[in-house]
Amino acid sequence: MHVFEREVNGHRYRIAAQSVWDPVRGRSVARQTVLGPAVAPPVAALGATRTVGTRAVGDVGALVWVAEQLDLVAHIDRACGNIGAKGGPSVGELALAVAIQRACSPGPKRDLEQFLDGSVPRFSCLPSSAFSGQAYHRMAQQVSEAQLEEAQVAIAKAAAGRFKLSTDVLAFDTTNFDTHIATVTPGELARRGHAKSKRSDLRVVGLGVLVSETGHVPLLYRTYSGNSSDQAVLGACLEGLSALHGALDEGEERQRAQRTLVRDGGFWSPQLELDLDVAGYYSLISLPLGHSAAEQALQMAARRGAMKWLTGKLSHVRAARVRIKVGALDRTLVVVESQELLEGQKRGIAVALRKAKTELAKLERLIQKKRISRSSLESRVKKTLAREHLSQFVVTEIGGGEKTPALIWKVDAALRRQLEKTRLGRRVLCTDQHLWSTGRIVYAFRGQWNVEELFRRAKKGGVVPWGPSHQWADGSIRLHTFATVLGLMLVSLAKLALDSGASAQATMSNLAEIRATLVRTTTGGPGRRSTVMLAPELTAEQRRAVKVFELERWFPTLLSCMTTRPVHA
Repeated sequence: MHVFEREVNGHRYRIAAQSVWDPVRGRSVARQTVLGPAVAPPVAALGATRTVGTRAVGDVGALVWVAEQLDLVAHIDRACGNIGAKGGPSVGELALAVAIQRACSPGPKRDLEQFLDGSVPRFSCLPSSAFSGQAYHRMAQQVSEAQLEEAQVAIAKAAAGRFKLSTDVLAFDTTNFDTHIATVTPGELARRGHAKSKRSDLRVVGLGVLVSETGHVPLLYRTYSGNSSDQAVLGACLEGLSALHGALDEGEERQRAQRTLVRDGGFWSPQLELDLDVAGYYSLISLPLGHSAAEQALQMAARRGAMKWLTGKLSHVRAARVRIKVGALDRTLVVVESQELLEGQKRGIAVALRKAKTELAKLERLIQKKRISRSSLESRVKKTLAREHLSQFVVTEIGGGEKTPALIWKVDAALRRQLEKTRLGRRVLCTDQHLWSTGRIVYAFRGQWNVEELFRRAKKGGVVPWGPSHQWADGSIRLHTFATVLGLMLVSLAKLALDSGASAQATMSNLAEIRATLVRTTTGGPGRRSTVMLAPELTAEQRRAVKVFELERWFPTLLSCMTTRPVHA
């Protein structure tokens, strides 16, 4: 959006203008709206005023600036064609509105108008009343999944170019979100499956995301039904990934095989490894510890002197490396030791062991009362010891007949120490990047944690929460997810642009404090009394944010009314 000044009838006003695609006329048209006087009415005495409200400036303005850098609205509208009502918002404008709302003040679509009214920065010349919940749901039923995927690729390319994001290493992971959609409500996306929240009674919607190594920016995603497997989702993402890299490589002499896909152990599949190779991608994955190749690597690492300290930023990490066959695949395996992982596993084992002891004691009482069969006993013991490596050091012996079983069990301290020494706190990384250093392999895999951190932002209480979504139809869920991921991207890029070292939560909280206070004079002649926007005192970091995100353009007088120090510090 372009903001400029114009004189009308002897008074200067600030005007916002934008070019938008008109689906009816089949061409771009200009929109303009008056933001207000170029010079705020003077305030002779602050004592003769009363506060009438505040308006958001910093957080909304920062995300609007990022969206402008990407030309985000135009990319979405080009992908979605002629969708949109005459005189109403385009798909891009509506999606951006929802994205910013999710990031700054999460709420239902019916509150979208009120949210937009409560902010100074604008991304559309349309009135806030045009952004209604009804408009959103109507549009959601018209936009196809293919159009949203095309928009994703265009936006990702723009983000990679404008913010210098490397796409050579991308981390992939999945999560899902609870819904409260009734069982009888039709729909393909919300299904009962393996809910991350452990709520087996709820229908869930799945989300798979590809995140850049630099900036931890979500570049591509896929929405999928709650009962789909992780491997199937990644397979579906490969097409979009190829489209993105094809777009990035246009005009470049670059080999596809430079790209590496990082995943957690849940995505291990020999077939998927072959699919990645055929598609021209390197693979880096955490190999399940139960795999025979992982066992070999762990045995190698347990030898005296095998684990070596890394250097640089990873000088606190020990690792060992070996090149072996993983089935028919030629792979480099790196056993990496993590104190943080070790402590977490120890805590998990302690909790699981307490529960297991309680369950085993309960089984002993059932045996005494002759209320359990041997087959049922074997099944329950196996289930009890299935978590947190318990079967490795809790020794059990089941005897007796079918109707008179016997159970002997004990916690073997020596086996527990051996487990801690050889397996706990260790991951086995598996890759075909044979030329990478051990440190590079470890560092690249740590990008997987960035995806997990991104998911925390999208969960309840996070920076850009997916839920509660208040959506029921597949189209509405799909567009809502698209907007949520857009919000996550905008926040990540704003954090990258500000480069303060603060977390996403702290960055958005700091920006949210940049608010304008509306005051109205209580003296004067008849008619509407003048209203002035006053800025709060700003910290050095907030003044820098004003400069980075060009917040002063919305109201040049905004940040001078009460600020005693210069804005551009």
